[in-house]
Amino acid sequence: QVQLVESGGGLVQTGGSLRLSCVTSGSLFNVYVVAWHRPAPGKQRELVALVRQDDSTVYADSVQGRFTISKESAKNTVYLQMNTLKPEDSAVYYCATMDFGTGHYNRWGQGTQVTVSS
Repeated sequence: QVQLVESGGGLVQTGGSLRLSCVTSGSLFNVYVVAWHRPAPGKQRELVALVRQDDSTVYADSVQGRFTISKESAKNTVYLQMNTLKPEDSAVYYCATMDFGTGHYNRWGQGTQVTVSS
């Protein structure tokens, strides 16, 4: 059973940077998508960014140009580099994975807190 562990959250001032890490206990070989989500008003969680197995990426409009998702398959790790942080980026960030053929996120981490002070 693949488990996900996030780290890298913390307190940072507006305009600062953080890098989140999502380490999977198993291989990313059968994982189609790894994504970062955060809570949003009116939604349970919103997609922040995702990376597919072919390394293609998708970003929310609100983070486009400021956040970068990447993966290091040899370390079973996906990163979220967050630059030019804003107070509205404050949230618990969750890592999730979607296996091939499932169509939904079937594994979630416990989350890591990001707080951006104004």
